[in-house]
Amino acid sequence: MESERNKRLLQDVLARPGNDVCADCGNAEPDWASVTLGVFVCQGCSLLHRGIPHISRVKSVQQETWDASEVELMAAMGNEPAKAKYEQKVPAFYYRPKHTDCKLLREQWIRARYERNEFEFIEKQEPYSAGYREGFLWKRGRDNGQFLSRKFILSEREGALKYFNKQDFVYLPQARDPKAVMKIETLNATFQPAKIGNPYGLQITYLRDNSTRNIFVYHSDSKEMVDWFNAIRAARFHYLQVAFPGASDEELVPKLTRSFMKEGFMEKTGPKHTEGFKKRWFTMDDRRLMYFKDPLDAYARGEVFIGSKENSYTVLPGLPPSTQGYHWNHGITIVTPDRKFLFACETEAEQRDWIAAFQRVINRPMRPQEYAVEAHFKHKP
Repeated sequence: MESERNKRLLQDVLARPGNDVCADCGNAEPDWASVTLGVFVCQGCSLLHRGIPHISRVKSVQQETWDASEVELMAAMGNEPAKAKYEQKVPAFYYRPKHTDCKLLREQWIRARYERNEFEFIEKQEPYSAGYREGFLWKRGRDNGQFLSRKFILSEREGALKYFNKQDFVYLPQARDPKAVMKIETLNATFQPAKIGNPYGLQITYLRDNSTRNIFVYHSDSKEMVDWFNAIRAARFHYLQVAFPGASDEELVPKLTRSFMKEGFMEKTGPKHTEGFKKRWFTMDDRRLMYFKDPLDAYARGEVFIGSKENSYTVLPGLPPSTQGYHWNHGITIVTPDRKFLFACETEAEQRDWIAAFQRVINRPMRPQEYAVEAHFKHKP
């Protein structure tokens, strides 16, 4: 029967090198395909392909009937040749999303390749590769939590991302003092749609006086938001190329932006361990453990440096026997050269995840520059 024969031929094509992972996000065992583009994709990416029906038509590999011409197209293309065509000129700094990344990043990566052909024509990359970008973003107010339109300027030449009050910038050109200057050296950006409550929400962090400052922004246009993200990555890439002239792209790219290792609520007590435990939002950003009263606070209430086991940092399940005042029963003790930090988690699963995150950092030897961070580190009471 012809349909059975086509199915067998399709399985042969699927078994070829490169076709065993999603062409778009690298997820294993893709069970969908774009019969117009000739690529195999996972179910999650197939849903995003439905957003560009003028370019991509998707079918299930297992559940639908295939005709001979469709199988021939898949055999003629496939994931590896498609990659060679659609990803010819992807800049080293451009973020290639994984299946665990937010929908926004995955969708814009798909549209950039197949709809806008950004990586076949370098001039289409100017919005994020020119070394300068300006525009308006909605920024969350530090005190009242309202999102207001603010002018942002990213300049590689000045080594900074700045933002201005809109009314100052528009009506008082002579009074263009930025509200904040964020040095590219310490800049980070990570998409946080659930936390910010907007599908295009971006959290930008930077260091001021060796303390972390958060700002939360979004734009109503998804491409605009991802262009800002990649412009920040480009600026970081070019900064690091100058700072570490001998380093390869492979060494620099992981340092451009980073997602937080873990976030969530825990309870904590003070340095004497006699104060009552208070619920706080914790963010683990590499070796910095920060805690906030609210997840969207601009400043941390305190920061704890987590060093390595060689430097007498350890993490232990549970709390010292004499501890009182906690409401959640799943304790964690972090031992540092100076003191013990006591935390409590609501569930055993959360406790397990936090301990695993701490252990990953503690097991990693400290780099020379991290000793300087440790020396300057200020834990705010």
